[in-house]
Amino acid sequence: MDKVLIRIHENMESVKRMSQDENPMEFWSARDLMPLLGYSTWRQFSESIERAKNACKTSDQVVDSHFLPAPAKSHGGRPQEDYYLTRYACYLIAQNGDPRKPEIALAQTYFATQTRKQELLEKREYEDKRLESRAKLKDTEKKIEGTVYQRGIRLPVEFATFKNKHIEALYGEITAGELKRIRKIPGGQSLADFDSNVELKAKDFALAMTDHNIKEKNIFGKEAMNAEVVKNSKETRQALLNRGIKPELIKPEEDLKVIAIRRKKEENQIKPQAKPKLIEGKKKNSNGDSHHHSF
Repeated sequence: MDKVLIRIHENMESVKRMSQDENPMEFWSARDLMPLLGYSTWRQFSESIERAKNACKTSDQVVDSHFLPAPAKSHGGRPQEDYYLTRYACYLIAQNGDPRKPEIALAQTYFATQTRKQELLEKREYEDKRLESRAKLKDTEKKIEGTVYQRGIRLPVEFATFKNKHIEALYGEITAGELKRIRKIPGGQSLADFDSNVELKAKDFALAMTDHNIKEKNIFGKEAMNAEVVKNSKETRQALLNRGIKPELIKPEEDLKVIAIRRKKEENQIKPQAKPKLIEGKKKNSNGDSHHHSF
């Protein structure tokens, strides 16, 4: 089966075309795709295309963005209808093709495999973004902790209050403890480790602004710095709300610590095994005694 799927992939790639604009995009000609899916006549193949277009419309996609009518070419004096297809359109045509054709059945398996690979790739890319944003937030938190420490917030309970003021302002007066309870996050774990990427960036932005303003405005004292973080966090919240995002309604995501551990295991699995240290044979020293020498 793997060899067959590889052959289908090679066939698809062999007829793939690329647009000639500034940002090239891949596309396929329906006429080129037709024989690969086991069709010998355009009439039969066009029926599958129409079903695929209907499926595209049902999925709330813009049909003409995936099934672009191609300029008609003359063949024996008669113009030939054709479409320029996206990969998604090719997938829909395979899904809506004649299941009795072995080419259609194999194409459906191929596209299902490709779709799963793409889903896994997108999931991994999103995890990378979350890990990067979490590391950036940690740096910003460390920086602002140093800033406020120099200006009057020194006790752990005072910094905890400062951070909670930030969370309350960002999440519509919901405290960090309440948010953990709502999201069912264990008490000893960090709220941010379960944040979406947009939440991590929002927190980083609000705290980075606060750190900047405290220094620029030369703010001192617990009350003044608490007021500053609340102001910046509320402004950040409003920016999210303006884009239809309510941070308190975002569902918690997979623990970033778990993702990091999984990544570490993956790295260890693909690392080449360390070569064992070689032991030289016995050598005589100047006194005639034998010894081992390792390196």
